[in-house]
Amino acid sequence: MKSAFIWPVAGQFTSRSSLIVGSVACIVIPAFTARSQENARTLRLSDVYVAVAERNPRAAAARFLASAAEARISPAAALPDPQVQLGFMNYALPAVRPMDPLGMVQVQVMQMVPTGGKLPLSGRIARHQATAERERAGDVAWEQRTRAAMAFYELFQAEQGVAIATETRQLVQSVARIAQTMYEVGEGNQADALRAQVELARMTEEIARMEAMRSSAAAKLNALIDRPFESEVPKAARPIFPEALPIIDSVLSRAMRDRPMIRAGQQEVEAAAVMSVRARRELIPDLVLGVQYGQRADAMGTERMGSLMIGASVPLFARRRQLKWRDEADAMRAMAEADLTWMKADTRGRVGEVMAMLARSRRLAELYAGTVLPQAEAAVTSALSAYRVGRVDFMTVLDNRMTVNRYRMELLGLQAEEGKAWAELEMLAGRELIDSRSIDTTTKGEGG
Repeated sequence: MKSAFIWPVAGQFTSRSSLIVGSVACIVIPAFTARSQENARTLRLSDVYVAVAERNPRAAAARFLASAAEARISPAAALPDPQVQLGFMNYALPAVRPMDPLGMVQVQVMQMVPTGGKLPLSGRIARHQATAERERAGDVAWEQRTRAAMAFYELFQAEQGVAIATETRQLVQSVARIAQTMYEVGEGNQADALRAQVELARMTEEIARMEAMRSSAAAKLNALIDRPFESEVPKAARPIFPEALPIIDSVLSRAMRDRPMIRAGQQEVEAAAVMSVRARRELIPDLVLGVQYGQRADAMGTERMGSLMIGASVPLFARRRQLKWRDEADAMRAMAEADLTWMKADTRGRVGEVMAMLARSRRLAELYAGTVLPQAEAAVTSALSAYRVGRVDFMTVLDNRMTVNRYRMELLGLQAEEGKAWAELEMLAGRELIDSRSIDTTTKGEGG
């Protein structure tokens, strides 16, 4: 924590400075002093992830869809249901009685038996499709998790921005009082007083804007866990980011291997390949087996008869049916392969884009924290000293102080941007890259 600026009280003062030294010593020029204590109710990123995993409706829908696909595996490999027929053969009308000697009661059972390994192939297709749906459910879970992380970092940025803007408004309020006092006693000018009022109104508007952003981010989080939009959301605590950035080749390799969307695409390619094989076997006739039992009554008693039947389907319309199924399967296989190629290309592009965003955010944040902010703080110190002896006007001090505040707001934006980049990189890699349970105690930017 950086020290607050201390207004010097030793030495001689001009009449102008002695008029306001008591007031200036009490204003919030050292506005960015000790940080406030952590809120007892703190929202960690891990809390958001747990809530989304348990309550997100879209992730739940994807899981149910995967369960439905798994339920199709067994039926796909099972024989078709047999057909049972009960017949009353050769009955006289309108008496409705069996004609002698032809009338009989007949029961027939028919079973179609697919040949050429079609049933095992259908089972393989269903298994690949069910695996693809499970992977898609995992991808949906990562997508919703990432959306929640985006809203979480927006919440964090808005909350910390409100804190900075509130401190700045307190500073401007004190400056406005001093400028008005100086103007009333003839030591200042009206422009300083009016400028201070304008800055006060601008900071009030900034606070309102940041509070609206906070409400919007909270509503997004509530929607992701199926809660009313106005439900209370605790204060967000940013996690600690890894010190070193991952190697892009390692991330790409892991993404190609572990990203659920790519694994789902691979399963779809496998399913389409088996489907193509099965379509070519549709030209093989299927067998139809049947047994028949009949009985009739005559003068000698009851006569019982049995029959055995065997038949086969005939692909008479193969050009309009089976061959078209083959064309369809080939097109579906080509589509699945093209879709998988696109997924891999898109993943490579997104990894490169996110890694560039991550490196940019990290580099600029280090620049702000290590160079820009210290220099801006030094400029404020210099302006304070120059103002004490009358070499600069009061608004120069104010402008320098508010420049520091603006840089701290920009640093907050970079921290939120880095967090979003980490979250998207986790989705692409299919694994956690940061400790979402940790809390970074640095708030409101470096030096806050």
